[in-house]
Amino acid sequence: MPYITVESGSLSKEQKEQLIRRLTEVSSEIMNVPQEFFITTIKELPDSNIGIGGKTIDKVKEEYRKTMKTC
Repeated sequence: MPYITVESGSLSKEQKEQLIRRLTEVSSEIMNVPQEFFITTIKELPDSNIGIGGKTIDKVKEEYRKTMKTC
């Protein structure tokens, strides 16, 4: 059985459902394996536990939102 795992920051319930559905659909199509055989898990980490470029993701998101408001 194919196993898909995604590690990410915080996601809404709707985002998780869409991610699981679409990953399964695309993987099934590419691998020619029925969708019913796929197992998908999402490992969620708080944004404050993930860093990129020396900053936590929550800070990066905050800076991005500020930048987008000024555009």
